[in-house]
Amino acid sequence: MTIQFKLKSLCFALVSAMVISVSPAMAATAPEAAQLGKTLTPLGGEKAGNADGSIPAWDGGYTKVDPAYRQGGKRLDPFSAEKPLFSITAKNLAQYADKLNDGTKAMFAKYPETYRVDVYPTHRTAAAPQWVYDNSARNAVNAKLIDSSAGVIPDGAYGGIPFPIPKTGEEAMWNHLLSWRGTSVSMHFRHHLMTADGVQVMTTDGKAIQEMPYYYPEGSAETFDGFYWMFRLLNIGPPIRTGEQVLGRANLNGDKSQSHVYLAGQRRVRKLPNACCDTPTPATAGVMSFDELSVYSGRLDIFNWKLVGKQEMYVPYNGNKVQTAAKPEDLFAKHHMNPDYVRWELHRVWVVEANLAPGKRHQLPKGRYYLDEDSWQALLGDRWDASGQLAKTLWALPAVMPDIPAHATLSSGFYDLTSGAWFIQNVYSGLPEQYGIVDRYKGSEFSPAAMAGQGVR
Repeated sequence: MTIQFKLKSLCFALVSAMVISVSPAMAATAPEAAQLGKTLTPLGGEKAGNADGSIPAWDGGYTKVDPAYRQGGKRLDPFSAEKPLFSITAKNLAQYADKLNDGTKAMFAKYPETYRVDVYPTHRTAAAPQWVYDNSARNAVNAKLIDSSAGVIPDGAYGGIPFPIPKTGEEAMWNHLLSWRGTSVSMHFRHHLMTADGVQVMTTDGKAIQEMPYYYPEGSAETFDGFYWMFRLLNIGPPIRTGEQVLGRANLNGDKSQSHVYLAGQRRVRKLPNACCDTPTPATAGVMSFDELSVYSGRLDIFNWKLVGKQEMYVPYNGNKVQTAAKPEDLFAKHHMNPDYVRWELHRVWVVEANLAPGKRHQLPKGRYYLDEDSWQALLGDRWDASGQLAKTLWALPAVMPDIPAHATLSSGFYDLTSGAWFIQNVYSGLPEQYGIVDRYKGSEFSPAAMAGQGVR
């Protein structure tokens, strides 16, 4: 074989590899998709339990609505009578370390005397309406990733999990971003920052409306315009922020996403020029970045994503107890959440790694995320700085909401492992209105004009 022939062969192989790497691929074959609702749950989780029974089989999720529940009010804890199976502390950490993320283990090292993980029996409560299941089955064979100006985005997906049988990290992360959590929602919540020396500061007291047009039941992949999530927040406190508003409209193509703010002192609506990634978000008074909301949010093209695989881990789950606390202060210890209120369970999660893409910038260039196999919600996330130091661990506190039905994140936050501060967003404790499912909003409600009109009043 000549040197020239070898070089030509090598070049052909490299070009072929490049073509394969950028060619859009179907998420699942027809035989694979046929397992949805059989060996797999309708959203793509393994239906069977694990070998020793500590993770039970999925049997349809939790859809029993409390007769006392009234729309928009508190959803009680259906497992309030249960006691922890065991507790993980700094003293017995080594026994359970293989089922904990790096951020949780770092919290034990940082606060060995007070941090604790209470592990309860596992309940696979994730559920969705039948039409979401039907759409997820269609997506499994029809959806693919295509290139856009903001990286790869789903095409041919609508009204369900886009890639219930994922093959890539990007597919798994889109499942999280497009996970089911209801269509039209009204909320009243508060955000709280705890400084490194334990001082609690309420940064936001807000009333918000939210809608996911991706989940309009009558829509379709052919008519969907790409705006999958819309949100508008009015701050009614603290006094220094009263009257401020935030508007967000997220598009599959991040270059088309839109965010606006209304500043009461200026009585003007302004468009945010860089509402993504590690830019601080005004909805949290700048404490969290845009891509840290609900563990991860926003565009994916800043990172290269790798689907590591699935593993059993202790994760926050069925956290209704957080929302039934009499007042927010009951939830807070000095350096972390009060362990008495955080329920952990053993679940299978998809592990996805993120590394900064060439030519991009980010304050925290490496991350690892843990996605629930049943709901696709990101439950935990760890982020490393440019020096390779674990800098921040993010967490979600999902709750079971049988009236929707759904198992979805309500509150979420982070622990800053460098400064010692921590933050929690969307705390409903002590408030009469929580995550209420409401009738469809008018499209004009999510517009700069609506912000200006409410500001004038």
